Amino acid sequence: MCDILSSCRSSWNYGVARECRRGLVRGMGYTEEEFNRPIVAVVNSWNEYNPGHIHLRNLSERVKQGIREAGGLPFELMTTAVCDGMVLGNEKYIELPSRNSIADEVELIVESNMFDAMVMLSTCDSIVPGHLMAAARLNIPTIMVTGGYMPMPFIDGKSVNYIELTDNVGKTMQGNYDKSTAEREVSRMYTPCGACGVMTTANSMCLVAEALGLALPGNSIMNATSSELLQCSYRAGLQIMELLKKGIKARDIITEDAVENAINATMAMAGSTNLLMHIPAIATEAGMGDIKWWQRFDIASKTVPQIVAASPSGPWHLQDIDRAGGSYALFNELMPKLHGNALTVTGKTLAENYADAQVYDREIIRSLDNPISQSGALYVLYGSLAPEGGIIKAGAVKESMRKFSGPAKVYDSLEDAATALDNNEIKPGDVAVVRYLGPKARFGTTAYTFQKELKGRGLADSVAIVTDGRFSGGSSGLSIGYVSPEAGLGGPLALVQDGDIIDIDLDERKMDLCVSEDELNKRKKNWHWEFPKEKYPPFLRLFSKCVGSLAKGAVWE
Repeated sequence: MCDILSSCRSSWNYGVARECRRGLVRGMGYTEEEFNRPIVAVVNSWNEYNPGHIHLRNLSERVKQGIREAGGLPFELMTTAVCDGMVLGNEKYIELPSRNSIADEVELIVESNMFDAMVMLSTCDSIVPGHLMAAARLNIPTIMVTGGYMPMPFIDGKSVNYIELTDNVGKTMQGNYDKSTAEREVSRMYTPCGACGVMTTANSMCLVAEALGLALPGNSIMNATSSELLQCSYRAGLQIMELLKKGIKARDIITEDAVENAINATMAMAGSTNLLMHIPAIATEAGMGDIKWWQRFDIASKTVPQIVAASPSGPWHLQDIDRAGGSYALFNELMPKLHGNALTVTGKTLAENYADAQVYDREIIRSLDNPISQSGALYVLYGSLAPEGGIIKAGAVKESMRKFSGPAKVYDSLEDAATALDNNEIKPGDVAVVRYLGPKARFGTTAYTFQKELKGRGLADSVAIVTDGRFSGGSSGLSIGYVSPEAGLGGPLALVQDGDIIDIDLDERKMDLCVSEDELNKRKKNWHWEFPKEKYPPFLRLFSKCVGSLAKGAVWE
């Protein structure tokens, strides 16, 4: 232990300040022997209002037990954890504002207290990337423990996933589904804890944490109610002390190769479109902001086969994938497309961690020789409407919609788009353009609610959506988000008018506005927009003022 202490910043001589801290720690009931141990932050995001995080208190106790047994002194800290299924009309606070705030929270408390290492616990959409950004920013020994997937419920004698049932809710609102049946389904559509058990943003980000090498092997596809997850948490507590002893820090693990591994792994499972903002953000915090990460996504989308058809891009729930071998089997199958020599928190390489993994169901986890698709599920589209790119989860698009051309119906807010839908103004063949939702204009607001309403009205297979906002990881249909430059920056999206023809070709990775350059230049001269700061409270005004390029992850400039 003396060898570890000599390099621990918590044990450095801070003079009177250290003695004051010693007195305060002893005053809380800790012994002198405990005070002289390395101190480890257990950065938890537990709260009672987020079902993905409500069980993290139990996991943190196991983490702390492991830390104590390995010779450390753990202190549990709390960070924000917003569930985007619970925020009702306040979707503007997620995904980006809360994510960036969480990274700041971790920096504030961990750095001010000079912790020697940290174990981070989180599960859901904005919280996992916020924690990973903080890990990259602080660069101390770090392990992530992700909270596992929510197991499937049973209704009418069969297991179901919530995406099927939310589709039924949309049908009910249109009078096309029995209301009493929908009410019964809603009452049973979720189980008590964990990430919604499909490949939406939460589970996609948990997979990213493991692919980066910051989570223990297998952690990203574990049942939230399992003893396996409790055991994983305990092992994380033990292992963080090994990382501290060996001097292995977060940026030793979060390398360019590791980031590419995260991109490739999530391509293989049809991960969330929101990864296009979260992975670059982590890389930027790790000092790799000059790399054009969207181009890496584009390359991966053409070269990494999709080998798991995870819902909503296929039939399989996380529970099915777990049964088939979980992330152990996935990484083993995918290893030829990964940088196997990348270092991980085990102290071993990625290839060593998964060398003995087996696949137990080849229908669920395919081989590279027999994939679901020869290309990945996330596409980056370029063209005159999206010079810097637009993102779509192509694995969730029907074949008939892969090539689409139609007139634009333009809306400058989600509210206007929803009203148009209610008034039946959006017709089959249209391209619904919903703009001023990007980070600068409206904090990277999601257009997912509009997408679900469109689907509930039976228009998902005949209407395209184009937006500079984001979509939930449950995105489906011809829904193109993150169009860059965003409308708030005067990008081409800001210049679209009703009736303009928009051509979309997924196979060519193209999205063009069929308007002459001369006409666009005329429109640009007459364009003006300012952020309506009087409509928003200080936190959101500060976010809009400070947020940077979406292609770099929308971190602080």
